[in-house]
Amino acid sequence: MAPSIVLIHGAWVASGCWDSFKQRYEARGYDVLVPPWPFDDRPVRELRASPDPRLAKSGIPEIVDHYDRLIRALPEPPILIGHSFGGLFVQILLDRGLGACGVAINPAPPRGVLPGPTVFRAHLPFVLTPFAWRRVLTMSLARFRRVFLNTLPADAQFATYDAQAVPTAGRLFWDGLLTRGAKVNFKNPSRAPLLLTTGTLDRAVGAGMNRQNFRRYRGSASRTDFREFAGRSHWIIAEPGWEEVADACLDWAEAAIR
Repeated sequence: MAPSIVLIHGAWVASGCWDSFKQRYEARGYDVLVPPWPFDDRPVRELRASPDPRLAKSGIPEIVDHYDRLIRALPEPPILIGHSFGGLFVQILLDRGLGACGVAINPAPPRGVLPGPTVFRAHLPFVLTPFAWRRVLTMSLARFRRVFLNTLPADAQFATYDAQAVPTAGRLFWDGLLTRGAKVNFKNPSRAPLLLTTGTLDRAVGAGMNRQNFRRYRGSASRTDFREFAGRSHWIIAEPGWEEVADACLDWAEAAIR
């Protein structure tokens, strides 16, 4: 019996960002779980109109522990696939000994990966927001279009923002800056196989940072692979051509656990 798949979303979007991946993987016979972050379990419009104030206290450790509990409750280790901050969470969860294998798609960096200019430009405003570490923040349409959706035409950018964008905790970006809870043992010899991917046009993380993230795993006895997708943005999981990404990730996972 094939293991289940757990899809982990990133910041500024809800679990519905994975709808296409979920349907495609279910068509291949998998049981696919798409658990939302804590306090993100309502429709997008509700989350945007009235975010749960408890969301402000959900940083990296709290969200990773949330997924840790969910994964440990499953009957067997699942395939973990995460995007953006979800890709960071996959790396942390694998380091904890969870998952049959993991895929980190355009992941936020763990401790030890130096932020590049791309990530500074994308996220510095949220760090500089007064009292950001204890507030729920929103991303404007203009910034979401520029940082996430730079490969999409204008009409698709508007529609995607309306359908997907939600508030997120400012604490996440302070956690990333201070590396609170973002540490992994790059040389963990018992870690399950890991694939990191990047899009060459990613403006949220940057391909260079993802390459650096991969290089940090050099010397590990555990399998670590890297895949680059030319012409893809940070919205690599839902922009045109997402099918190639979805299939490449699952094909790799199937081979890694065979």
